[in-house]
Amino acid sequence: MSERLFLGVDGGGTKTRFVLTRSGGAVVAEALRGSCYHPQIGLEGLREVLASGVSEVAGAAGVRAEDIASAFFGIPGYGEDSAATGAIETLPAAILGHGRYACDNDMVCGWAGSFACADGINVVAGTGSIGYGRRGERAARAGGWGELFSDEGSAYWVALHGLNAFSRMSDGRLPRGPLYARVQQAFDLSSDLDLCARTLGEAAISRDALAQHARLVVESARDGDDAALDILARAGRELAGIADAVRIALGFPDGVPVPVSWSGGCFNAGDALLAPFKAALHAACPAFAPQSPLHPPHVGAALLAEKLERR
Repeated sequence: MSERLFLGVDGGGTKTRFVLTRSGGAVVAEALRGSCYHPQIGLEGLREVLASGVSEVAGAAGVRAEDIASAFFGIPGYGEDSAATGAIETLPAAILGHGRYACDNDMVCGWAGSFACADGINVVAGTGSIGYGRRGERAARAGGWGELFSDEGSAYWVALHGLNAFSRMSDGRLPRGPLYARVQQAFDLSSDLDLCARTLGEAAISRDALAQHARLVVESARDGDDAALDILARAGRELAGIADAVRIALGFPDGVPVPVSWSGGCFNAGDALLAPFKAALHAACPAFAPQSPLHPPHVGAALLAEKLERR
C-alpha cells in the first residue's frame, strides 16, 4: 500500500482505544474495547482484546494488520511485573504479522498525546493514576503502584473514598448529603449493610466497575455535598503531588516553566477536580504551567508509532 498508516493503542483499566492515523496524527479509523488490565483479565484476555481491536480498526480502514507501518501499544501494568512483561512484548507480533512495534506502559501514551511528544509532565487519572514526563533525554514516573495501596486520585480511589463516606453517613459519623442517596440507588440497597456483599466476596464487583462509581462523587460534589467536595479536593492534591515528584526527578531548573497536562476519565469531572489540582500544582511550584492536552492518549500512541518508524 502507498499510504503509511500508524497504529496507536492506549490500554486502560476500563477502556482500550485503538486508532490508525496518517503522518502527523490525522485519524483514519478508531475502535474501542474494554479493559486490557492483565492482572484483572489475564494475559490471554489481553491478547483477545488486542487482537479484536486491531482487527476492527484495520478492517475499518480497509487494510490488513501486516500493512500497518508501525505500532505502539500502551499497556496498563507494563513494566510492573517482570514475569509478565516479556510475555506482553511478544503478543503484538502474532497479531500484526510483523515486528514493527513497541510496547510500554500506557502512561507514555498520555504524555505523548498531551504534548505531541514534546517536553512536559502528564498526569493520568483514569481507573488508576500515574504521572510521567520527559525533559530532553530524561524520563521519570511517579505513582501508579496499583489500587491496593496506591493509585491516589484515580477513579477507583475516588469511588472507594465515596463508599467510605457513605458508610460514615449511614452510621452517623458524617451528615447525610446527596452522596448518601446516590449510593443507595446505584447499588440498589434495601439495607445499607448490603453494600458489603456488593463489594466483598464472590459477588464483589470488578475494579473497573467500581471505578465507574466515581461519578457518584462528582455528581454529589456538584450538588454541594461537603464529603464529595472534600474527596475531589484531596484527589486534586494527590495528583498534583504526583506531578511534583516527576518535576523533581526530571530536574527542571528553578524558575523555568514546567508544562503539565492531564488525561484519563476522572478529569471529565471538569473544574470539580481541575480546580483543586491546579491550585495544588501552584502551591507546590509556581513554575507549573498547566495546559489542556493537544491530543487524546490513543493518538499520542500513534505519534509514538510514527516516531518509531523514523528511527
